[in-house]
Amino acid sequence: MNDIQHAGVTSRFEIRIEQKTHISADGTELVAIRDFVLDVEPESMTVLMGPSGCGKTTLLRIVAGLDDRFTGDVGISADTRIGLMFQEPRLLPWRTVRQNIELVAAPGFTEGELERLAQAVGIADMLPRYPQELSLGLARRVALARAFATKPDLLLLDEPFVSLDERTADRLRKLLLEVWQERPTTALLVTHNAREAIMLADQLVLLAPRPTHVVAVETIAVPQAERDHKTVEAIHADLLRRYPGNFSNS
Repeated sequence: MNDIQHAGVTSRFEIRIEQKTHISADGTELVAIRDFVLDVEPESMTVLMGPSGCGKTTLLRIVAGLDDRFTGDVGISADTRIGLMFQEPRLLPWRTVRQNIELVAAPGFTEGELERLAQAVGIADMLPRYPQELSLGLARRVALARAFATKPDLLLLDEPFVSLDERTADRLRKLLLEVWQERPTTALLVTHNAREAIMLADQLVLLAPRPTHVVAVETIAVPQAERDHKTVEAIHADLLRRYPGNFSNS
């Protein structure tokens, strides 16, 4: 993965969700999203940050085309190739790591590409193993490799490092950036972790509690490679000061 290969949605697109409503078991309507409008820049890492339960996962499902029961529009073409990384790795237990990746790989994905990708995410020795032989951290690496093997135009990541210890999560955040920067693609990642959002985002989108909508969009000008602990803490303090009611102190 030494040659940078550009992918991604090649122009900005707009997510416009007028309203998304869930129906509870007792028939009550629950509005999850209302008046949500966001422009997404091509080949950028856009991070959506909001409190738990605000509708972040629902939003990603709509963008992915997995939920069409809403009013509004997502301005991407029907032939956009989408890569997904969920909160849980969702690996098929009866298939090896290699088979889990090959199952979703883009047409023409070669053995050499598989080996380079596996090496990049640190699972080269794991290819013949089954998911139940892996730690959660390794399973997340496989899920990351699987998402990139689709050669996505649009990469969607739903709190991909939640429930990991901080040391493992930090390694995987850095790994995500390394792999993503090797093959830039338009990416949307959701999280409720403020420092994770600051570390990863080109564009940081702050979301309101349910029914969620965009509170603010912040461009983080410092290159990801230069966001050391001191820089992240300085940006965090600034955002916390300016958005005390919407920005997490975690």
